[in-house]
Amino acid sequence: MHYLKQREVQLALLIVLLAGAVGLRAPVFLTAGSLGNLLTDSTLLIMLALAQMFVIITRGIDLSVASNLALSGMMAALLAVQYPQLPLIVVMLVAVAIGLLLGLVNGYLIGYLDLPPIVVTLGTMSVYRGLVFVLSGGAWVSSHHMPAGFIAFPLERLFGITHLVWIAAAAIIATWLLARYTRFGRDLYAIGNQPLAARYVGISTARRLFWTYGLSGMMAGLCGYLWVARYAVAYSEIAYGFEFTVIAACVIGGISIAGGAGTVSGAVLGALFLSVINNALPIIKVSPFWQSALTGIVILTAVLINARGNKKAGRQILPLAMLQPSSRSAA
Repeated sequence: MHYLKQREVQLALLIVLLAGAVGLRAPVFLTAGSLGNLLTDSTLLIMLALAQMFVIITRGIDLSVASNLALSGMMAALLAVQYPQLPLIVVMLVAVAIGLLLGLVNGYLIGYLDLPPIVVTLGTMSVYRGLVFVLSGGAWVSSHHMPAGFIAFPLERLFGITHLVWIAAAAIIATWLLARYTRFGRDLYAIGNQPLAARYVGISTARRLFWTYGLSGMMAGLCGYLWVARYAVAYSEIAYGFEFTVIAACVIGGISIAGGAGTVSGAVLGALFLSVINNALPIIKVSPFWQSALTGIVILTAVLINARGNKKAGRQILPLAMLQPSSRSAA
């Protein structure tokens, strides 16, 4: 845990240094408006990374998250177009419910049927993406089709801060509380550290995995509406490949692919780091091809750092005091 905290401090400093360096090259990057836009643009990635964090902690992965987002967002857009009189909260809840249902499909196949997460979510990724095309008929749902309130909500401001930022802040707090103060969160870390031991102590691994993927799907459903409304368009290729960006944010933030290690702050910082890179490189006129290459280099570097950190620190489940023999036993 000390290693993770040190890693997060270093990552936070790196984000500040990177932003400062870009600001020296292009001062407009450090203006209040630019930083506000950066924060708003990073919210969806932060929220998805938080949910993906729980999945990765259990030694799993959810490759269907972007397809889930696209399907939930498309259905929310079609619902709003067909029934413009519906209250916005109803449309949002429908998107969340759809995302939850799609996530629970993954959770059932992985948790109760014990199928490999990468195989299951790779399959559902294709299924969900195909359903987006089927439901929309390949057509786009543009801003002039959508109700004004549907589009306006994400960027409307409360106390000068966009709704997107408020929602992301609420997601961060809720995720932190879930990970730190609930049995559900502690069980996920136990499953990621030692799955067999977790079963021996009575943790229902299947049920925990079922709801972990459900949580990932629910967050994707919420982000589906927010994405479509934020960019005022829904189409079959929406968020295509974004699942890899989400996973990259987790890896950069120190979430161990081997499971059992990772923090909420790490996931948030990883998402912010990628957002800074994605927003900064175009400003300093770096080619899009180099942007992809640099992102890949950052991911590989993060994986190497994680691997070295795990080897150095090891995996400690019980406190050291419980592992060391007492002086009476030694005598």
